[in-house]
Amino acid sequence: MPNRKPHQIDTGKYDLAVKTFSRIKRMFGLNIKVHGNENKVIDNGQIFLFNHFARFETMIPPYIIHRETGAYCRSVADKGLFAGNGKFAKLLHDLGVVPTNIQGLLPFLAAEILRGNKVIIFPEGAMIKDRRITDSEGSLGIFSHKHNVFRKHHQGAAALALTLELFKKRILSVFADGNDRRIEHWQNALGLPSREALFEQASKPTLIIPGAITFYPIRIDDNILTKSASFLSKNPSIALLEELAIEGNILLKDTDMDIRLGAPITAKHSWQWWDNVLMRQYFKKIDSLEQFFGLKETANNWTEKLLVSFIGKETGRIRDAYMEGIYKQTTVNLAHLASILLLDLVEKGYREIDITFFHKILYLSLKKLQDVPNVSLHRSLTWPDSYYGLVDDNCPDLDRFMDTCQKAGLISHTNTAYQLLDKLSDPHKFQTVRIENPVVVNANEVAPLKEVKEAVVFSSDKVMDHKTTPQELATNLFDDECRSHNRNKAYYNKKRYEELNNKETATKSGSPSLLIPQTNTPRKHIGILLVHGFLASPAEMEGLAESLWEDGYSVLNVRLAGHGTSPWDLQQHSWRDWLSSVRRNYRILSAFVDDIVIVGFSMGGALSLLFSTENPPDLAGVASISAPLNVQNKGMIFVPLIHQLNQLVRWIPGVEGLIPFYDNDPDNPDINYRTMPVKSVNELKEVMSVTRKHLKDVKVPVTVIQGNKDKTVKPSSAKTIFNNISTENKTLHWIQTKEHALVSKNVGNTHQLVKDFIIHTTKVKLLENKTG
Repeated sequence: MPNRKPHQIDTGKYDLAVKTFSRIKRMFGLNIKVHGNENKVIDNGQIFLFNHFARFETMIPPYIIHRETGAYCRSVADKGLFAGNGKFAKLLHDLGVVPTNIQGLLPFLAAEILRGNKVIIFPEGAMIKDRRITDSEGSLGIFSHKHNVFRKHHQGAAALALTLELFKKRILSVFADGNDRRIEHWQNALGLPSREALFEQASKPTLIIPGAITFYPIRIDDNILTKSASFLSKNPSIALLEELAIEGNILLKDTDMDIRLGAPITAKHSWQWWDNVLMRQYFKKIDSLEQFFGLKETANNWTEKLLVSFIGKETGRIRDAYMEGIYKQTTVNLAHLASILLLDLVEKGYREIDITFFHKILYLSLKKLQDVPNVSLHRSLTWPDSYYGLVDDNCPDLDRFMDTCQKAGLISHTNTAYQLLDKLSDPHKFQTVRIENPVVVNANEVAPLKEVKEAVVFSSDKVMDHKTTPQELATNLFDDECRSHNRNKAYYNKKRYEELNNKETATKSGSPSLLIPQTNTPRKHIGILLVHGFLASPAEMEGLAESLWEDGYSVLNVRLAGHGTSPWDLQQHSWRDWLSSVRRNYRILSAFVDDIVIVGFSMGGALSLLFSTENPPDLAGVASISAPLNVQNKGMIFVPLIHQLNQLVRWIPGVEGLIPFYDNDPDNPDINYRTMPVKSVNELKEVMSVTRKHLKDVKVPVTVIQGNKDKTVKPSSAKTIFNNISTENKTLHWIQTKEHALVSKNVGNTHQLVKDFIIHTTKVKLLENKTG
């Protein structure tokens, strides 16, 4: 039986519910991020539409809208939630939730909008657990498992928006006619405080805001809720356990909830003059919104039936526009790409794929999608620091998803390959599909985004047919280095980092550079990898880089992690991250040259020597310039103690440490940080310590260049390095200076010493190739 008397919203309970949800959000660490509100679409929107995958997600939009605007929302929910009209049903009514079977639902919602409230609708009509939202032709819709038929989405939201827009237009015409009696009638009927309020509401465009809520990752493991249900009930239903597993893990574990809002869709339509005439005549006969919305049922002459026909066509157009708008807002993540790839491989008859190939396909897919304007990627696919390990078969996000697939019985794997099991393509039950086959669920979710599958299939065909080149992969990897710099610089430019950043004086770009000689320039087979020092950036090596490039060398000027952005960024990284930067960039440069010489300055020199002990292929030699094993600053001995104290104090919320940063007086204030994180200085000590221990493992040709009165690094460091490296092909050059910045200032013609060493190693390599 339809509910006839909807409640007024209990604003006190509503506010309490918002505060409670906010506490739950903080308590469980819910990662809710809203995208697309840059132009205040939440403020201007009136009807908000979302996809429906989980029960509790219905609480999120009202919370977000109230948080952003203070507005109260009417949400439409399944009538089953109101069964019995008990306390729970009353609470839902108090919080603005209305059942789908309420009498006069659409006119009621229209009146609420005119009173200043906002409306939330889930036009899929129910939870779409399998996310099957396209048919075999790619058309949008919903597959009804109950009736075993594919249907179009509900048009209720479109009918609400269009009819409300027409009603507003007619209200404005009443004002234009100066019909005070009708104005007063509609003011009273809607419960508005004044005729000015009626005019204001009628003047606002009716805007539909399509939005998508995307959860990542989706986990299928048991949790405290599933275990409790099994303990309290002897035979809990499979459907209940499935919902507790999926939704419990979303709430209780670290899950990203991306709410992405699309561009507003207006219900405004350019009607023909005769449509307006017909509508004006009909409007004169009605006295309530119920009558206006009831035109379809009450039309009894040809003019009214003609209006119904016009409205029906326009309603379908609006429905199609907002459903496309909803699904375009899906936030694409790595699980989506992997799922598409798995199903594509099965469809092509593969039952096994090399793990390295699988990872490379996913990497090339995400790189292709990064430049597609209509696809919104999860932040883990736009920030290279999150996916650096993907091409090296070391990506925690992918490992987690593949473990989920294995638990579901969809794949198995050896050390070198994934096996694709029959269950991947087996039929599944709608009520349990999320735990039985998360691959199908993920692939279905992004099916409306044709560009996603196209990118995966294109990359798959290319890799499986061995059509990728080392240079193509290296170009993408270097693009990641540049993206990482840009992203981190932007991230640490936020207001909360402002006080420290304002002390910085660096003006030169901290971005890495890859300089490849033009095709008409004789290209040398040796490439040069430049590694800058502590607190600096690639700008420190820029002069040498350009000089070497002009001589015909391919040059990659590395940016070490945390450098060239903000001291806050540097604080987040360890010496292992700096060494990884050298390792990644060495791989990139290797694709363009036969052999490589590494030129490292200061800490970069120590890292270069340390990296050489890994015996990377085709390393021709290392030029170590002003590399530190000991420094002049006697205060360094207290750094480990201060660092440990900082670590202890950081347990206090909001406290970074006793002395998290201290000032620096740089040689190059336009390049170097003026502020040093204590943690990073401690990591520098680790670099010096580890390098000293591994000097005996340095076996490639080395030249050591050092200022004899260096004011920063103890000159004895150079002697220690020279005396302890194992290679017999080594030289030591002393430069008569107290300067530390030998490279950036080219003190003592350091650049030429480096070039002479490169020429020497080139001859050594040629001789090795002849004798080898």
